[in-house]
Amino acid sequence: MSERIPAPDGPAQPQQAADTTAENPWPLSRLSQNLKQYIERVSPTWVEGQLIEHRVSRGHAWMTLRDLDVEMSLPVVAWARTGNTLDSSIKEGARVVALVRPNFYTKTGRLTMVVNDMRPVGIGELLARVERLRRALAEEGLFAPELKKPLPVLPQKIGLITGRDSDAMHDVQRNVWLRWPAAQFEVVHAAMQGPQVGTEVTSALHALDQDPTVDVIVVARGGGALEEVILPFSDEALIRTVATLHTPVVSAIGHEADRPVLDDVADFRASTPTDAAKNIVPDAAVELAGISDVRLRMAQGVQRLVEVQSQHIAQLRSRPVLAQPETIVTVRADEIQLVLTRARATFAHQLHRATDHIGQLKARVRSLSPQQTLNRGYAVVQHDNMVLRAAADVAVGDDLDILVAAGRLSATTTSVTETPQE
Repeated sequence: MSERIPAPDGPAQPQQAADTTAENPWPLSRLSQNLKQYIERVSPTWVEGQLIEHRVSRGHAWMTLRDLDVEMSLPVVAWARTGNTLDSSIKEGARVVALVRPNFYTKTGRLTMVVNDMRPVGIGELLARVERLRRALAEEGLFAPELKKPLPVLPQKIGLITGRDSDAMHDVQRNVWLRWPAAQFEVVHAAMQGPQVGTEVTSALHALDQDPTVDVIVVARGGGALEEVILPFSDEALIRTVATLHTPVVSAIGHEADRPVLDDVADFRASTPTDAAKNIVPDAAVELAGISDVRLRMAQGVQRLVEVQSQHIAQLRSRPVLAQPETIVTVRADEIQLVLTRARATFAHQLHRATDHIGQLKARVRSLSPQQTLNRGYAVVQHDNMVLRAAADVAVGDDLDILVAAGRLSATTTSVTETPQE
């Protein structure tokens, strides 16, 4: 903005915008001219987006481009000389790349993004981008089998992310309830096509993952064109979010031939919303039939066991030892009687021998008894309570105590005669 436009009268105008003052301003035309020169020095730029508005008037194409990842749009115009050459496939909803250049109209001060060229992005190129992203994320290990979380056998509550009042939502709920009528859902509606898919589905995933009652999350969408199915559900931010969740995620996008990257990172890939319903809950009818079959087999097993044991008991009862159990007692009684007879004879013999031995011992003891000696006519003479053994131990006139076989008597010594001992 350094070009100087001389004023017809008055002081010289400032060279720079920063030098203007209230007393020495620029005329509006100079600001507009400087802005035009500054803006038009910007090089033409190729940008990519989705057409959300396309209107042709007098050959000019008035359009609005929307960013593919964030909520941001930009109006553009292709003048007739360019608009007449645009591909017929360029219409609302198309994904395009455009060569744009800003243009500032000085008379009205309007900034316009002028399209010099616009081309549709081919589905082949879009799918190639998806495959490059798929390979890059696979090399990071986001699709490793060991990272896949198992689906719960019977989820307490099913988180369902789908479009509002969509066929996919009805298919999942109807088929789940047909299989398991008590199933509960926590439904979160999100965009299922367009640039908002990544943002809205990611937000819904975070909300359901934080709900402790939700045991599995299903992302469901019906079929559609490739650019409506593959591209939105191959958003890198969405894929990385699924890889970090704690709750198992089921991808139920209605397609078969091509796979969005969501199928690779999800813990389970269902070919359709109906297929997802068949895999997240068991079939109550099948389970009841299985229970009935198990009960029948258990009853038959118990019956067979009872029959086998009854036969075994009958075989045991038919054995002689059980048919006539008193035989054991009779045989043992005879043996016991014989043992008792032998024991009594042995005891009587031992008793007789012991009696004879005791008699002999008694006779021997009696023969050695002092009483037997006294009975043969001997006597025991005591003096001063001492047995008198020698006549010299007493003197004439001493009192003596004499023990005989039957009684005692007292005497007085009248004489003492000593007899020498040999």
